[in-house]
Amino acid sequence: MNQLVVTKTRLQSGIWEGLVTGSGDTPPVLSVTHLENPLPDVTLTDAKDAGGWLLQIPVPVEAITDGIQTILITDTETGARLNSFTLIAGEALGDDLRAEVDLLRAELDMLKRAFRRHCIETA
Repeated sequence: MNQLVVTKTRLQSGIWEGLVTGSGDTPPVLSVTHLENPLPDVTLTDAKDAGGWLLQIPVPVEAITDGIQTILITDTETGARLNSFTLIAGEALGDDLRAEVDLLRAELDMLKRAFRRHCIETA
C-alpha cells in the first residue's frame, strides 16, 4: 500500500479541510481525535479531480476553549500521524511567541519616538 499523505487546504467556517493522497481508488481509513476521543461528523469524499480524497473535519465546540488544543489525524491501519492542527485561544496567547513579538514591536516604537524627541530637544 502507498504512503498516505494529508495536506491541509483550508480552515473555513469551523471546518478544517485537507486532501488525502496515497490510497489510490480505495478510501483511506483515518482516525481523527481530540484529547484521544474520536471526532464525530468527519467526512471523506472522492476528489479524483484533485488526485485524492477530500477530508472535512468540523472543529468541535469542546476544542474552542482557553489554552492550546490539538486535533490529530492518524492512519488507522498503521497508527502513523498524518497531520494535525492546533487551536490557540484565551489566556494561552499571553505566553505565545507572536504576542511577545507584538509587545516588543510596540515597545520599540515607543522607544524610537522618545529617542527622536530627545534628539530634537537636545539639538
